[in-house]
Amino acid sequence: MTTLKSKLKEDLTAAIRARDELRSSTLRLTLSAITKEEVSGKTARELSDDEVQKVIAKEAKKRREAADAFAQGGRAEQAEREKAEGVLLDAYLPKQLSDDELAQIVSQAVDEAKAAGAEGPRAMGAVMKIVNPKVAGRAEGGRVAAAVKQLLAG
Repeated sequence: MTTLKSKLKEDLTAAIRARDELRSSTLRLTLSAITKEEVSGKTARELSDDEVQKVIAKEAKKRREAADAFAQGGRAEQAEREKAEGVLLDAYLPKQLSDDELAQIVSQAVDEAKAAGAEGPRAMGAVMKIVNPKVAGRAEGGRVAAAVKQLLAG
């Protein structure tokens, strides 16, 4: 079992003992998403820590989107719960890049792509190929794409 998955299980056990309903239900859902990912496909396999992190990031993103949807629908109580679950899951993810750090990485990637001959808005794919491995798990794809578009356009 990976270290991150075992940490989630230990935290679930502690949350159940402490009767922390929010934490225990969030961790249960996350662990079931991890298990679902492990058994999907042709053969069952154990996920690496990086893959577990991706599943946690996906779950955290779902919580943020659900919180926005509930807030727009006028269900503030449910929106708060979703936000709290998202914050809880963020604790298991690496620290997110600040806007300045992301801009610096993107500008270096744009320079690399220009040196390789990619110019203008058509260079988006080339730049994203350079940026994605550097920011993996530390910035959402939408944020990265927006930063790349902004630098390429301006």
